[in-house]
Amino acid sequence: MRLLTSVVAALACSLAAAAPTAAPVRVEIDLLLSKLQASGCEFNRNGSWYSGAEAKDHLLRKLEYIEGKSTVQSTEQFIELAAAKSSSSGKSYQVKCGSEAPVESQVWLTKQLGVIRAAGGKGKS
Repeated sequence: MRLLTSVVAALACSLAAAAPTAAPVRVEIDLLLSKLQASGCEFNRNGSWYSGAEAKDHLLRKLEYIEGKSTVQSTEQFIELAAAKSSSSGKSYQVKCGSEAPVESQVWLTKQLGVIRAAGGKGKS
């Protein structure tokens, strides 16, 4: 029975890996990354600051990598797996807007996701 359960679980995992991210989730991720790009904020990764456009490109590459291994189930999962910290160093990413103190990217992105959802998915502030 355990063998059967293990085989079914492995099959389910392999099928999940083959499925693309659902369109509504991908739309939210794209809106979120566009908001980061247009924000004028800087993005810190492993001690260096990057523009929002550079951050968007980097996070899209990480998303593609993750999608090659499994399905992203939610925008929150994307933030947690790809946009919260460096997969190589484990250091948290940060976002700095103007003269404000830097905040962890997970906090900033989650707040912006709330703004997007409150605007009905249109990304308006």
